[in-house]
Amino acid sequence: MSDSTDKLPCWIYKSTRKNEMYLYLAKEDGLDDLPEALMSRFGRPEFVMELELHAERKLAREDVNTVMANLRERGFHLQMPPELDPDMYYGNDV
Repeated sequence: MSDSTDKLPCWIYKSTRKNEMYLYLAKEDGLDDLPEALMSRFGRPEFVMELELHAERKLAREDVNTVMANLRERGFHLQMPPELDPDMYYGNDV
């Protein structure tokens, strides 16, 4: 039997400054509670969607348990853009 602590709503915003950078928030309209340094790096947030997270939910590039832990502890989770492997594009010289 599960209870409400197994599920966690979150609000997701994308960065207008950095492509593929996303910010997950534990509170709707919780942008005012974020560190100033984070917001200056992130740029103007643009709302993407609201999700209900739970242990069985799959996220495209993040571990849902890590995201949920960060939301509970910090109130936010920052998803960085993927790091590109130059060898994928230029060949492997090994």
